[in-house]
Amino acid sequence: MMIPACRLADLPRGEAYRLESDPPVAVFHTEDGEVYAIDDTCTHQDASLSDGWLEGCEVECPLHASKFDLRTGSVDAPPARLPVRTHKVLVEDGMICVVLSDAVPNLPASCAVARLAGGLA
Repeated sequence: MMIPACRLADLPRGEAYRLESDPPVAVFHTEDGEVYAIDDTCTHQDASLSDGWLEGCEVECPLHASKFDLRTGSVDAPPARLPVRTHKVLVEDGMICVVLSDAVPNLPASCAVARLAGGLA
């Protein structure tokens, strides 16, 4: 499924946009002009990666400094151990669109418990 995120012109280089999907997705526009999308939630703890620090093709989690590669989703160091999902990005007619991955997300335990509780209510 392809989801429109925002206009490319509205996402400055070096910035991120949080797409309110389930789970949320972070769209990053790097200083080099590339656009990437990954799950917005750190795999260690419930932190928004779109609030993190973007450097090159990596984003640093705002809570505990694990860095995730925007191209592969891989993590560089603890406390996060699992990668984040990556999503395909298309830019069509100036609009950034995200094609969500079919893979299972690596959500932290706190998010998984909250999702289960919400589903049982």
